[in-house]
Amino acid sequence: MRLIQGIANFRRLYANSIDLNTKSYLSTTKRAFCRPSEHAKVVNTTITCSPFYCSNNLGSRSHSSRPEMEGIEHRVIKANGINMHVAEKGKGPVILFLHGFPELWYTWRHQITAFASLGYRALAPDLRGFGETEAPDDASTYTSLDVVGDLIALLDVVAADQDQVFVVGHDWGALIAWWLCMFRPDRVKALVNMSVAFNPRNPNMKPLEGLRALYGDDYYICRFQEPGVIEAEFREMGYERVLKGFFTYRDPCPLLIPKGKYFGQPDTPISLPSWFSEEDCKYYLSQYEKKGFTGALNYYRNINLNWQLTAPWTGSKVKVPVKFIVGDQDLTYNGPGIKDYLHKGGLKKNVPLLEQVVVMEGVAHFLQEENPDEVNKHIHDFFNKF
Repeated sequence: MRLIQGIANFRRLYANSIDLNTKSYLSTTKRAFCRPSEHAKVVNTTITCSPFYCSNNLGSRSHSSRPEMEGIEHRVIKANGINMHVAEKGKGPVILFLHGFPELWYTWRHQITAFASLGYRALAPDLRGFGETEAPDDASTYTSLDVVGDLIALLDVVAADQDQVFVVGHDWGALIAWWLCMFRPDRVKALVNMSVAFNPRNPNMKPLEGLRALYGDDYYICRFQEPGVIEAEFREMGYERVLKGFFTYRDPCPLLIPKGKYFGQPDTPISLPSWFSEEDCKYYLSQYEKKGFTGALNYYRNINLNWQLTAPWTGSKVKVPVKFIVGDQDLTYNGPGIKDYLHKGGLKKNVPLLEQVVVMEGVAHFLQEENPDEVNKHIHDFFNKF
């Protein structure tokens, strides 16, 4: 059933780029940008904001605790069958910012304001299952095809006048950005990806089995697999401590979370760095308290299904211009073989238009929040070439 649903998602995703009767790519056919996709429409909203409070005309849909930030606007788009929340600011070429786990649109707050002032239109959605975007109950609807389908439908509405957009991704957002570039390179002008490098599909091993063999059952991705189990542990620990634990994690070693033995002793406060304030944590907490973690965790629960569905792209390369940025304290940079892969030609082989790999010193996983000025400069310098 999951595979059948995945094939249906594939057909929806490629409806604008493949003639399913002739199986021929219509790469020379220009899309009608004045007309949104049938899977996407705007849900009209009127939002009145004051700090940490927003009201709107969406009936029972509450957006309390959303901070008002320097003219950032919020709206809800009907995209690919779900209601998607997107934060936006500015006018000009679109930059689509894609967050990871346990992030939200809010992780890009420094980038949204900065790039709006530089003449770009910054768009940062809450991805499927996160924040104020709808979270379908069916865990199998969080595949790479579903999420990229959401983004294509979103762009058909909010960037209907632009053939291509710039994309910036981090963590799961980086993975999604790699897939977006593989599935629909016609929609991406250039990509800046952070923390998670492109990893070509290994047809001989399912990824979850590989991770379990390498790191063991306590590896965080393995611990996230059984529905309900880690959610119960997070509730028992308290969502505030969970969020603080993830955002302040700086150990470059693999993240292991044995039951009841992670993020320090329960009665020991977690100190926050200057770049992640109590107010920042309160906003993230307000969203996860309303929705829980299941939608976000479902991305991890589809790792093997993604591997199955992406079999046609075995051996495919990412063929858009790319800049890759990672912190030297990031656990993703310190995994087995990663440094050699990044610096000795492995990534360049799989991403032929890779222009630069940037390693930021003294920075860990959440680099766009920890050192936004340097990250913004790297993004702007790259996109300014186009």
